[in-house]
Amino acid sequence: MTGQQKRWLKEPLLHFVLIGAALFALFYQIADPAIVSDSRIIISEPDIDRMITLFERKLQRLPTQQELNGLIEAQIREEILYREALAMGLDQDDTIVRRRMAQKVEFMFNDLADAAEPTDDELQAFLDANSDGFIEPARTSFVHVYLNADKRGDSIEAEAQRLLQTLDSNLDQTDSATTGDPFMFGYGFENQSEHQVSRMFGRDFAKALATLAADSWQGPVASGYGLHLVYIKDRSDAWLPPLAEIRESVLYELLAERRQQANQAFYRALRERYDVIIEQPSQHQSMAVTDTTE
Repeated sequence: MTGQQKRWLKEPLLHFVLIGAALFALFYQIADPAIVSDSRIIISEPDIDRMITLFERKLQRLPTQQELNGLIEAQIREEILYREALAMGLDQDDTIVRRRMAQKVEFMFNDLADAAEPTDDELQAFLDANSDGFIEPARTSFVHVYLNADKRGDSIEAEAQRLLQTLDSNLDQTDSATTGDPFMFGYGFENQSEHQVSRMFGRDFAKALATLAADSWQGPVASGYGLHLVYIKDRSDAWLPPLAEIRESVLYELLAERRQQANQAFYRALRERYDVIIEQPSQHQSMAVTDTTE
């Protein structure tokens, strides 16, 4: 072999050609003939409109002809590679691909389940049957005077009682911000649910607040920060809003329930078409059993 031939054999281009030829031969050995034979690729007018819309949405302008040609060529490339991957069966052992394809079937069925818009009678019936999920919680408006446990030490209880008497006899509730110690969350709170109060003051404080009467200074009520003297300004009971006020929320929940029920029914119908066998792990030395899961 001459030196020129040896140099030629070392050329990277030759290596790529040989590798490509090997892959091409392997492809035609393992490819699905039905997929390989489908050699027509159509880029439809709706496809091009979608490309233009996505481009405009992202860059806030229309693509140039050169940019559009690039988008079309990218779509053709993706379609070719996708078909080649299917033909070689690359999707069959890929967990992520399998999961995405299964999800797409579920999404398609979700669209069918959402096709029928519920009537107001159906929405009202759903609201009546699931009212607990739509009840507005009881709410409380209050002001408080805060006593810092670290600052006041062992005398905090006695000081709270003395201050409570002063507040009841001499001080209007609106002066609470200038009495007691500074508090990071403020002094007046409007229309707070028990959950909201609990997030700021702690669960025990929120529970105690719900038991206090309105229109008088009461306490002291303990929190993780210290003690609080509390004046309840107003309180509203829990209530169920009418459908007109929460229609969108009810519609969302009803459609979600319908999708879940439809998916379950759809899956059960599909599952009946299959004989499913679950083989026990070999270490248990047990025979294969037929799956009877519903």
